[in-house]
Amino acid sequence: MWVAPEKDPRTTGIDPVGEKETLWEYLCRYRMTLVMKCEGLDADQLARRSVYPSSLSLLGLVRHLANGEHHWFSRVLGGSTADGPFERPGVEDVEFDEAVGTPEAVAEAWEAWHRAVDAADELMVDESLDREVPFDDATVEVRDVVIHMVEEYARHMGHADLLRECIDGRVGL
Repeated sequence: MWVAPEKDPRTTGIDPVGEKETLWEYLCRYRMTLVMKCEGLDADQLARRSVYPSSLSLLGLVRHLANGEHHWFSRVLGGSTADGPFERPGVEDVEFDEAVGTPEAVAEAWEAWHRAVDAADELMVDESLDREVPFDDATVEVRDVVIHMVEEYARHMGHADLLRECIDGRVGL
């Protein structure tokens, strides 16, 4: 099912001007695509795994991207020391492995994702793409962080396309 252009919520009618605005518009559109890919599904469907032995699911992607938003924007750019919403030190892939099909788990994932997105949006209002911040044993430009997040969403929206099609045959968006 394709969304008609006149009904596509990703179409804002605003043409971004400048590098920062353009990159941010791409990120916001990918974020909305995640929401659209998950719309209309119940908790069991959102938590449905792709193929064994993978633990990839749409719910896992929401949790993973909540962690990514928190890590790159709040932690790396904002200096927070808090763990991501679905991080546990020493436990790999917890955001996917513990994505269970309950209404509570779905609500928790979306709440965490929205909090992380809102925090990133707020942080970026007055941010310069040229600013460098410490990262690992070097520095990273804000520009690189934003581009990385665009890449991260783009990659995972391909996964979301396939997951959604396997669940109910819905394609496109």
